[in-house]
Amino acid sequence: MTLTDIVVKNIIKRLIKSQDYRIEIVNLINANFLQFAIDFFKKIVSAKLNSKNITIDWYKKSFMDSHLPSDEILINAGLNGKTIRNMYGSTTRSIVIDASNEHFEALYNSISELVKIEKEIELTLTIKLNSVSVDLNVSESLIVINTLAVKRAQLCGGYWSTAGKIVEKYLMLTLCKLYNINEKYYDAARFVKDKKKKVDREVDFYLLKNNKKYLCEVKLMGKGNPESADAIIARNSDIFIADTLSQQNKNQCEKLNINWVALREPEGFRRFKLILEKLNIPYKDFNDNLDEKLETILSELFEIPLLH
Repeated sequence: MTLTDIVVKNIIKRLIKSQDYRIEIVNLINANFLQFAIDFFKKIVSAKLNSKNITIDWYKKSFMDSHLPSDEILINAGLNGKTIRNMYGSTTRSIVIDASNEHFEALYNSISELVKIEKEIELTLTIKLNSVSVDLNVSESLIVINTLAVKRAQLCGGYWSTAGKIVEKYLMLTLCKLYNINEKYYDAARFVKDKKKKVDREVDFYLLKNNKKYLCEVKLMGKGNPESADAIIARNSDIFIADTLSQQNKNQCEKLNINWVALREPEGFRRFKLILEKLNIPYKDFNDNLDEKLETILSELFEIPLLH
């Protein structure tokens, strides 16, 4: 799963302009979730109309079919891949199918018991498509609602995680280009393994000067997030670029001699030039129209997309 180029561009624009970027991801999640819901409802109408039984078997037959993709079976059963991986240590198709069926049975039994207990609750979900409508009883409605909830949770987890991974390099490149830094002073390679580190993992972005590499850590977290300090300490970062930093975060960075930028502060991106000065990296101060410059830079960057 990847974010569209237009969303990545909008996120970077908002970050550089000291605006909250989260609305872009929320809009993307909403659009994808609503489309999933509409498509799901259409499938429900078809499945219910073609069912000869009044039991929940119509749902199992249509939405738990072993021929469906594994991720669809999981969602329709009210599960997600991470849960299965944590429970069974694997997400092979056979495990997914068995676990999904087992979970669905348990879910349906729980709902049935709940319906018996909460007798005063009446719920009928009516879905109408092209003048044809189907009614779902309370048990069926709760199963559908649960499936939609799981799908939204999956989309949220996926898009928030993907946003950080994709935006990081584009954000650093944008900062470098805003200050006209020569390409020889930074390394924009993606997913390069650093063999010198004890743990072999992907690295972020390096500024270069006099044969020294300065590791840049990018975290788009909220104010006061303790993961910020943990990340920069664990990775021996030299430069920390964040959306928001608390005073405690800033104090921690300065105590560790780590240069920081808090983009949400008024014209926060301009602190980047202080880092360039400290590292003696040549740059040209930015005095242009920010909107126009960002449009130019991002258009150039997305002509040849970075590897995802």
